Amino acid sequence: MSDRTSSIAYGRLMHRAMRGLIQNVLSDVAQSGLPGDHHFFITFDTGAAGVALADWLRDRYPEEMTIVIQNWYDGLAVDDDGFSIILNFGDNPEHLRIPFDAIRTFVDPSVEFGLRFESADDGDDAHEPEDEPPPRPGKGQTDAAQTPSQHAEVVRLDSFRKGQ
Repeated sequence: MSDRTSSIAYGRLMHRAMRGLIQNVLSDVAQSGLPGDHHFFITFDTGAAGVALADWLRDRYPEEMTIVIQNWYDGLAVDDDGFSIILNFGDNPEHLRIPFDAIRTFVDPSVEFGLRFESADDGDDAHEPEDEPPPRPGKGQTDAAQTPSQHAEVVRLDSFRKGQ
């Protein structure tokens, strides 16, 4: 007979499934490129285990960082644990390695899709929309780091509708 005090960890299972979705999307992009108007805002914990980035980026973004995968990127490679990519920061190409477990938000505003991952301290109730949109690239910037709000969260996706 099963133990009635234990429960199914739906939040953890959902996180695993959604990280698998991100892995599949990025794998497709690595093979075929970004289709149509698709582009991604990915916020991640810069202090998480397995994150690799230049010291100057870690100094500038000690807690979290948002990258934009859109116009210029190179060397996108995806494996079971995460992805690596080269992005341009002010004409300075930098290699980043981001484990899937370090991702806090993943947004594709072209199709009004977004995910937010709660940390283990936040409990199992994940994926509730919040009122603040994710950071957008500044004028004249494309695939560079943006300074996110203190707590990057996904979004009322209607803020990405065309014509607003």
